[in-house]
Amino acid sequence: MSELITPDLVSLDQDLGEDKETVIGQLAALVQRTGRAEQLDGLLADAIARENKTATSIPGGIAIPHCRSTAVLEPTLVMARLDPKVDWGAKDGPADLVFFIAAPEGADQTHLKLLAKLARSLMKKEFVASLRAARSEQEVVRIVDGTLGLGPDTEAPPAEGSAAGSTAAAAVPASVGTRTDTGTDADGAAAAPTAAETPAAHTGRKIVAVTACPTGIAHTYMAADGLTYAAEEMGVELEVETQGSAGFTKLDPATIAAATAVIFATDVDVRDRSRFAGKPVVASPVKRAIDEPKVMIEEALANAENPNGPRVQGAAGADTAQASSTSGQDGWGTRIRKAVMTGVSYMIPFVAAGGLLIALGFMIAGAGVADVADDVLGTSTLWNLGDATIALYLGAVLFKMGALAIGLLVPALAGYIAYGLADRPGIAPGFAAGLVANFMGAGFLGGIVGGLLAGLAAYWLAQPRLPRWLGSLMPVVVIPLLATLFSSGLLLLVLGGPIATFMLWLTEWLSGMTGASALALGAILGLMMGADLGGPINKVAYTFAAAGLGAATVANTAPQEIMAAVIAAGMVPPLGLALASLVGKRYFTVAEQENGKAAWLLGASFISEGAIPFAAADPLRVLPSTMVGGAVAGAISLSAGALSPAPHGGVWILPLIGNPLMFLLAVVVGTVVTAAVVVALKHVGGAHGRVADATRSREDAAAVPTTA
Repeated sequence: MSELITPDLVSLDQDLGEDKETVIGQLAALVQRTGRAEQLDGLLADAIARENKTATSIPGGIAIPHCRSTAVLEPTLVMARLDPKVDWGAKDGPADLVFFIAAPEGADQTHLKLLAKLARSLMKKEFVASLRAARSEQEVVRIVDGTLGLGPDTEAPPAEGSAAGSTAAAAVPASVGTRTDTGTDADGAAAAPTAAETPAAHTGRKIVAVTACPTGIAHTYMAADGLTYAAEEMGVELEVETQGSAGFTKLDPATIAAATAVIFATDVDVRDRSRFAGKPVVASPVKRAIDEPKVMIEEALANAENPNGPRVQGAAGADTAQASSTSGQDGWGTRIRKAVMTGVSYMIPFVAAGGLLIALGFMIAGAGVADVADDVLGTSTLWNLGDATIALYLGAVLFKMGALAIGLLVPALAGYIAYGLADRPGIAPGFAAGLVANFMGAGFLGGIVGGLLAGLAAYWLAQPRLPRWLGSLMPVVVIPLLATLFSSGLLLLVLGGPIATFMLWLTEWLSGMTGASALALGAILGLMMGADLGGPINKVAYTFAAAGLGAATVANTAPQEIMAAVIAAGMVPPLGLALASLVGKRYFTVAEQENGKAAWLLGASFISEGAIPFAAADPLRVLPSTMVGGAVAGAISLSAGALSPAPHGGVWILPLIGNPLMFLLAVVVGTVVTAAVVVALKHVGGAHGRVADATRSREDAAAVPTTA
């Protein structure tokens, strides 16, 4: 394996620019100059795109920009000590230490393991102080290799000027240092507390914690170390379960039972949360455990003393206990919105599989197979076709499989909405309510109402603290029974009829859309798809279209026409920005031009998020353009009667699209309109000047001299 870092990849005490984009450009140029990247533009575009997703700063004046890129030839680590410091978006001030990790596109494991290990090392004050005190590039390489286990040393040497063998500063992250009134060292690192400053009030208290982030690489382990070091300083006994990308080892049940409180520092759901049921809890995003570990520990201890403090919900010791949320964690509006989106996300595969199977059945046997499928399957088999042809029989099989899958749309929607609110105890009542909604003809709207009723009922039934013998019965017997009675009973007796009447009116109205009404609805849906590129407004339009597919029939194709309009409008933003970055290069930076190349494929695949990098850089020009282009595409598609039996796929489902030429025309016209509007707005706003400045910065980065 080649060396990850060499003296040629170290820059000490140089001015690499005024902003983080310029610094990243300088470091990317260093990677290319050392022969570890084929082209600068591709690497720079990937690095900036990654930085735009989530800031890579951490407390203590450190930044770790990183990316995987097809331009990179071998895993590479670049380190820069900046003079002057550069604002990287951290709360505690600008960064002076920057680590840039560049890995080949296919080197996932190498990249992830390197990033995780480096991130944990950067939480150690001694390691950071050693880098700030290093006097040569060779010394930096020796320190980094030793810490990462790549060189002869296994530990970072102490910073110059520190006493050998001292443990006062060892393994204490900058983020959990003492408050500013204790002072900092000459390089800005937080000073370690002395023995006299170490609080003893919490000695003997025990806390458990879970850390997890979406990727499970850097922040998961940095948060764990931040909490651990802060607990050591405070005299608190703490054990952390890191639910990272490589799996996790569960905390011992005895450890959990003995804990005073629990800390959830997570950006994703805690796995098997019911283990902590009843424990006082503090729940925050994972980055807070890096920025404010002491505060989180103090809050956890305070909640343990407060009988009315938040607790992990559910029945202790029951694996199926409801444990999806903690009191006070989210407002009810947010929780209901998340639950509905959870239901939609689980529903989509049923719609996709069912819709595509039905479409394949139509392709093989014609649309008339819908009327005879039951008769064909009742009288014919694969080995004895009888009066049916092989094409008719196979078409009937495909249609029936698709119809049955589509029939699960509403129960799945309702069941997983309830699951989003109440975890596993909500699934059975939710599915039951969805089946009732189907029976009543209440459609997807009835499924949403039934799922919310079931989920709320299951959640509230789980709140009382009950004796252990009764608590174990609640999630598997009592809660499903009572929540089903409540939600399904309300639908059957009170709510189902009015909802079914409304759905019948809505279906008739959609089926009767022609001319101006179809044009207006298509334009509205297109505006919504282009408004926030995968955000809440976009998701409302998409959910309306996808959930309605279950009501589509041979005679009523309006739901499929709406779906096609939404797909066409959702394809337009990335395609329009890709075209604009191609024909109007002078208005787009090199990084944006590289993003434009990827946006072609993303747009063709109906991934509206492909336009986000452009919108993040220039929202006032980009978003109006995508909204106008989306509105044009949606209006053309819906008024022309293009239809889609599947809720996703972009151009890849073109063989299944009804009236494909008009569908493609809608996409093309919307793309051209988006590109024209955004280029015009950028021209009026003088965007070419900003791009020229960025280009000069990139050229300066390529010309930076290699350090000795």
